[in-house]
Amino acid sequence: MITGVEDMKIGIVADDLTGANATGVRLTKEGFTSATIVYSNEIPHSHPLEAVSIDTDSRYAADEVVVERVQRAMNSFEEWGAKIICKRIDSTARGKIGLEIDTVLNELGENSVAIVVAAFPDSDRITSGGYLLVDSLPVQETDVAKDPLKPIEESYIPAIIAENSKNKISHIGLNSVLRGEEALQKSLEKHIEQNNRIIVVDAVTEENIEVIAEAMASIEMNKSSSSLLVPVDPGPLTAFYASALSHRTTEIRKIIATIGSITSLSGKQLHYLVDKTHSSPVYVSAKKLASLGSSWDEEVNRSVKNALARIEEDDVLIITTYADNEKLVDLAKVAKEENTTQDALAKRITNGLAKITRLVMNETSYAIQGCFTSGGDVTASLVAETEASGIRLEEEVMPLTAYGTMIGGHFPDLPMVTKGGMVGDKRSIFTSVRYLKTKRSGI
Repeated sequence: MITGVEDMKIGIVADDLTGANATGVRLTKEGFTSATIVYSNEIPHSHPLEAVSIDTDSRYAADEVVVERVQRAMNSFEEWGAKIICKRIDSTARGKIGLEIDTVLNELGENSVAIVVAAFPDSDRITSGGYLLVDSLPVQETDVAKDPLKPIEESYIPAIIAENSKNKISHIGLNSVLRGEEALQKSLEKHIEQNNRIIVVDAVTEENIEVIAEAMASIEMNKSSSSLLVPVDPGPLTAFYASALSHRTTEIRKIIATIGSITSLSGKQLHYLVDKTHSSPVYVSAKKLASLGSSWDEEVNRSVKNALARIEEDDVLIITTYADNEKLVDLAKVAKEENTTQDALAKRITNGLAKITRLVMNETSYAIQGCFTSGGDVTASLVAETEASGIRLEEEVMPLTAYGTMIGGHFPDLPMVTKGGMVGDKRSIFTSVRYLKTKRSGI
């Protein structure tokens, strides 16, 4: 049982150096300090590490060498105190995968179960029906099949593993993954109850893999099974699984997404975010904020009250003026009625969103892991409302989407991701929020 982030040391057994580094980098992107060492070296204690990949250099080694080096790596992880053990496999299924998985499971004991996801969607490797496809071709029909040392003559992952595994192997199809975390969890538990030690699961997208990781984490945290789960993959499953466990074992931290853009693209991004996070947005009336009168304060107070109630339920609190079928505010008409300018009224809207966000951060009892803002005007208003000097820029999350931390003000060093309202595809806000979840700092 994972007991806390301070215990979360992650050990990855990799059969080559490139693969070890690839998985380590994925873990780094999820916020873990990571390093790679070769099997003959000790894990360094001079630097605090949360994830270590050991290169056994065993992809084409003789069987007895494979076993000896994997055992040595497992011994190193036991001495180091690793709580999560992962097996990195090649993204084109080269090597003695079955033998390496068996050796890891033998070292961990009879209750260990390998969950194999051979997919790496970002590199055009997907699995469907148990088959590994590379650039839409069965792996046996690609150049990998011509490997002079060990040609690939099979594309069905369970069969590839069975070539040199003595364990019972089963397969869970894409349909179970698409039904969501809860359904997949039950499917995994059923396969485990049937004494399958190696379970191959399909995935065609990164989101599929994240669902698998969350289902595994639910099994681990709920202890609905006595099994120790071992992610086996080219990297994405390991990273998502470690991240999922980390989020469930640390202090509950919330993310606030303040979305002032009212474009159709922002609407698509908002819907996608709601679908993926299961959050219920706090809708703020742009019409009531577009005023110099009392409706502004009334709407701010109402929205803050609703947001403080909503943050109790949602890990991602969404505060937005975007609502389906909502008519755009006629700023020209309101400006004439209130004897002011359209720019002043537009500023009242963004200032209102910023004040709602700031008051929620002030008044909630939850730690805030970070803020996402959509729209430059909303970002500027939030910086001003929190009395920050600016944003210390650190990384580009995607084109025209930046990560940084607040400079001074009420929330110094608060992680932020900012994005233009007309930027990205439907996944962009969700991707930004996921990025914030990798950051360990917060208020």
